[in-house]
Amino acid sequence: MATQSTRTTKLDLRLSPEAKQTLSAAAQAAHCSVSQFVLASALSRAAETLSERQRFELNAEQWEHFMAALDAPPQVVPQIQRLFREPSPFDLPTTE
Repeated sequence: MATQSTRTTKLDLRLSPEAKQTLSAAAQAAHCSVSQFVLASALSRAAETLSERQRFELNAEQWEHFMAALDAPPQVVPQIQRLFREPSPFDLPTTE
């Protein structure tokens, strides 16, 4: 676990007896409690999932296409121009 902060929030989950037995066996093999094992495993998987959404890799050809797209002038999209001309719901007068 990466954090040493005070644990004040509880997470409940329902699982089958087989799943509980599997987690208990894995926790025992890892020399920790089931709670510690589940928390460490879930945090590890969460970090992996989030990193997949925050980082991407490109080969040289893909990188060139990506950089060309970034360097290209912006495209004019009439629908977006019209959207920006319309008043925002936050700009409309309120009735009190």
